Amino acid sequence: MKRTILLAVLSVAFFVPSLPLPGQPVKSVKTLPEIYKKWLDEEVVYIITPKEKEVFLRLENDRERELFIEAFWKQRDPNPNTPENEFKKEHFRRISYVNQWFGRDTPGAGWRTPMGRIYIILGEPNSIDKFESLTEIYPTIIWFYEGKIEYGLPNAFNVVFFKREGSAGDWTLYSPIKYGPEALLINYRGDMTDHLAAYQELMQIEPAVASISLSLIPGESLANPSPSIASEVLIQAKIPSAPREKVKDAYAEKFYKYKDSVGVEYTANYIDNDFTAHVIRDRSGMSFVHFLIEPKKLSLERDGNRFYTTLQVNGIVSDLKGIPVYQYGKDIPIELSEDQVTRIKDKLFSFQDLFPLIEGTYNLNLLLKNMISKEFTSAETRIIVPPASSLEISPLVLANRINENSEYKGKNKPYLVQEVQLTPSPRNDFASKDTLYLFFQVQGLTDEMKAGGRFQFTIANEQKTVTTADKEVRTYPKAPDFFESIPLAQLPPSLYKIKVALLDPNGQEALSREAEFFVSLAPALPRPFILSLPLPPSDDPMYDNIIGNQYLNRKDFREAGPRLEKAYRSNPASLGYALDYGRWLFATGDHASVRQIGDAFLKLQKYEFTGLLGQSAQAMGDYEAAVAYYLDYIGHFGTNINVMNSIGDCYFKLGRNEDALKIWEKSLQLSPNQDRIRKQVEAMKGNKGNK
Repeated sequence: MKRTILLAVLSVAFFVPSLPLPGQPVKSVKTLPEIYKKWLDEEVVYIITPKEKEVFLRLENDRERELFIEAFWKQRDPNPNTPENEFKKEHFRRISYVNQWFGRDTPGAGWRTPMGRIYIILGEPNSIDKFESLTEIYPTIIWFYEGKIEYGLPNAFNVVFFKREGSAGDWTLYSPIKYGPEALLINYRGDMTDHLAAYQELMQIEPAVASISLSLIPGESLANPSPSIASEVLIQAKIPSAPREKVKDAYAEKFYKYKDSVGVEYTANYIDNDFTAHVIRDRSGMSFVHFLIEPKKLSLERDGNRFYTTLQVNGIVSDLKGIPVYQYGKDIPIELSEDQVTRIKDKLFSFQDLFPLIEGTYNLNLLLKNMISKEFTSAETRIIVPPASSLEISPLVLANRINENSEYKGKNKPYLVQEVQLTPSPRNDFASKDTLYLFFQVQGLTDEMKAGGRFQFTIANEQKTVTTADKEVRTYPKAPDFFESIPLAQLPPSLYKIKVALLDPNGQEALSREAEFFVSLAPALPRPFILSLPLPPSDDPMYDNIIGNQYLNRKDFREAGPRLEKAYRSNPASLGYALDYGRWLFATGDHASVRQIGDAFLKLQKYEFTGLLGQSAQAMGDYEAAVAYYLDYIGHFGTNINVMNSIGDCYFKLGRNEDALKIWEKSLQLSPNQDRIRKQVEAMKGNKGNK
């Protein structure tokens, strides 16, 4: 029997400010179909976050809205392992309750009343005191709550309702600042600004009511005494925001961003993550992007004693104009025994990998999908690969563990530098007994700086500098790779900043880098189980192929050609290397070489070259051959609009106008929005009619 289990539910979240969402404009609630208008304006009006509401109002159709609603409730499900969503069930119970009991004496529904709103937000009070029959005090009800500190509320507080117009009026939410104790007295004749006199009069009549008239928070110390500002903040800000306190609504932005690309079965299943990436240049001079992503949870399917899933990881590296430079993709099968799952069930899961990247500034978008549970997570970051010749100190890598003699030395592996394996955390969190292992690189060091330069290491918190140390550059044996270890036992738990400054021989700061880290109260922190696979060393032709393609995508043909050719020459039987080299040959106009290489693969019945061969033959004016290549492509890979149009172009060049018209008309049937083809067809039909 198969069932899904969840692993690694530990996570640390960092606040990220909300940014305006691109894409569809925000619609008015009035334009929504009635069912969604009700959902937004009645059912979730008190619990939806502004970001969630904005995303919902940008959605384009009912299918997207249904998926969003599913995601909305999943984010609030306190126990995803059970079939029932306890939060959703309780929420609708509260709505039903207030509509039954709080709307009887008002013209509107119970959820609209002040009592209904508070009940939906906070639930059942711990106790209720009613004062409805006192001749000198307006009807008053006091709801007492405690134990809701996790929602950003005081540990104990009151919510008070009163009828300002007597027993026939509606219940009003009482505010000490807005109304004051005098508003609770029916026959108060004193100064309406003399809160102390009104309070003392209330105390003579009913001490329990007097006690909440100036402050809703038991035990609050008040000056004068005067109405409590903290109580006003409580009812105007903290209580309304309580349902949103534990909701990580970043999922709503991810839902909107990826709704067209991850597949509908994934859309409602966004999970949070922690992520980091660093650029590290290896001894060959090649720069690699090392990254790790730690999803909030990892779901595995169970089949007997076997636990398994497959992760699909895709990434796009784009330049600042949005043009893709590199596309990364891997399928990662995971299979664990029951013993292994038992050992890691309380740990986070960390996927780590790396890829080479050419010099430049880029945006990296990473998408990780769990193919079994249909969950996904994503990360975005800016990547800068500086020139090798410039004086540059890299961003700091803070690791909680190192292996100074890794068995994988000589290969490429995430956060493996020479023979040293680093284990960083995306949160830069450390236990009080940990050692902080610091790594950074400095490129472009002059001989003078190597001989007389120094590093200055400074650790500070918000209050003061805690420690400072200097060390000469020449004492580091692995330059331009620099490693330091810093025991943390003497640092009290706090948030710190470490600064590494490079000082020239005169003691002047040449450049510096900083990073924040956190020292926890705990003597030890749970660390993730890591999945990272070693890759071949940097002289493997796969890297020439990857780097060559990155230059080709940037249309830097001069840098692309030698690398793509080198990869191809290293293994001429590789279809992938040959195709990529062929793309460069075509881009630089060497169509004859494309045909020579491609025809060799066709003889081996490998037809992936047929499209490129067709383009090369067409560019050479060999239209008969081009048509044959294109038809071969369609025969093996199916209909392709661009290939069909190219066949039409070749027929037209050959004077086979009837054949060209026929295939272009078929192309328009499959894809009507083709202005060039439509105009060509109309012109040909017009000429035919004139004749």
